[in-house]
Amino acid sequence: MNHNLAIGIKIKNLRTSKNYTLKQLSEESGLSIGFLSQLERGISSIAIDSLATIAKILSVSLSSFFDDCGPDNDDMVVHGFEAEATQISPQIIQYILSRNKTDFEIFPRLFQLMPRNSPNEDEIEMYNHEGEEFIYVLEGILTIYVGGVQYILYPEDSIQIHSTTAHNWINRTNRMVKFLSINSPNPFITHNHADEDLSVSFNRSETNRTDM
Repeated sequence: MNHNLAIGIKIKNLRTSKNYTLKQLSEESGLSIGFLSQLERGISSIAIDSLATIAKILSVSLSSFFDDCGPDNDDMVVHGFEAEATQISPQIIQYILSRNKTDFEIFPRLFQLMPRNSPNEDEIEMYNHEGEEFIYVLEGILTIYVGGVQYILYPEDSIQIHSTTAHNWINRTNRMVKFLSINSPNPFITHNHADEDLSVSFNRSETNRTDM
């Protein structure tokens, strides 16, 4: 089954079993009704942190959405040709760089940002959440906004931030951007600890970003 469709079906089944309407889930998650409807039909992909928000609302672990999305494998190496890829939007492709998503406190990913139709086509939406983030640019020129300040990162440049500060990133060039992103805490294990404070604010556009 298609990866996006499998996640969408699980979300719909959980939502209906808990008597949630799309409108209620939209209001609590900050995601539009139209997007959620497309997500449940497997038409749209969802960012990991947005999925973590839905998992929290529906009282399930984030990892439950991926339990049967791929075979178990004892090989600890994520080979380049088999990295788990998700197209978040027409401009954003995410590769998960960990074989065991729930075993580690950090969450490593590779992002590819395609050129935009227009470098200045719209304003970027800022967001914040708990944790820390590290970014290392491999290819292209990445624009990052942190606390209202713009930073331009070139290949081999890096930045580390507190995620509680409003931030976002974007490709404003006509060439592809590729960068490594490492997040802590790992959203796949946040919901496994019942005694932790799970009141994390994940306010993000469903199409502009995946997880930073």
